[in-house]
Amino acid sequence: MSAPKIVFLDRATIPKHIELPRLTVEHEWQEYDFTSPEQVFERIYNADIVITNKVVLTGDVLAQLPNIKLIAVSATGVNNVDIEHCRANNIAVSNVQGYATRSVPEHVIGMMFALRRNLMGYHHDIAAGEWQRNKQFCFFTHPIGDIAGSTMGIIGGGALGRATAELAKALGMNVVFAERKGTAECRDGYLPFETVLKQADVISLHCPFSEETRNMVAEQEFAQMKPNTILINTGRGGLVDEIALVDALKKRQIAGAGVDVFTQEPADIDNPLLANMDLPNLLLTPHVAWGSDSAISQLAQILISNIEAFVAGKQQNRLV
Repeated sequence: MSAPKIVFLDRATIPKHIELPRLTVEHEWQEYDFTSPEQVFERIYNADIVITNKVVLTGDVLAQLPNIKLIAVSATGVNNVDIEHCRANNIAVSNVQGYATRSVPEHVIGMMFALRRNLMGYHHDIAAGEWQRNKQFCFFTHPIGDIAGSTMGIIGGGALGRATAELAKALGMNVVFAERKGTAECRDGYLPFETVLKQADVISLHCPFSEETRNMVAEQEFAQMKPNTILINTGRGGLVDEIALVDALKKRQIAGAGVDVFTQEPADIDNPLLANMDLPNLLLTPHVAWGSDSAISQLAQILISNIEAFVAGKQQNRLV
């Protein structure tokens, strides 16, 4: 392929202070910080290669763009691309994998410590003058728990789940993996889904989102958890029923929750989690668990390498 035109639709998903590696092949480059659905067609109508992180590329739009030869997804998930259309029309699709196996687990562990030791609750109490009113060198308005010796239940046994397990074990935690919900027979090394819900002191979600896993954790699942359980979701927003989660926190069915992903992103104030973010046992972050500088730098390296491999006629991280 000679001098392909490459268009990056949402460059702002990679922070400006992290530079993209230089492509060694001759090319034409165009990038946009953000692209709305209405702008997609006009921006890529003569592109050969399209880079997208979260911008949706539907079959209807792609059908009008005969020049596109590669969609390079700058993330692992590709649910924003019509894969079947690409397969049927000889459009290659690549993604980036394995770049966040340090960043996401560290985010999980950070959330776990903040919630188990009630760091936010104490921070808010100091801001509200509680320390001054107590007139003591310290005060105890929230329980402070230990991590070592407790049990982490992991739902999702892929690279991120396994990497999180290794960190948890290093902290002295017992780790158990949950079999898929509704599966009668367990694989070696897995426990029934419901057993993990009942045993775990911390539950960390790392499975993909699908119709099968939609609202995988909801009212019935919260009722099976222990009162000291912390739920952490760095997987996908739709895995957890957000209304049921808020209810479980308010009723103290569980001790706390750390949430990095939401059913709609960006989440607005109507989202039940944002509407209740003053809860001292709820910690929210804006889908950044994957985003340490080192992880994003690695993502950028793999992304550009995928494009160079495609131009050279090689197969690399290809889904189609």
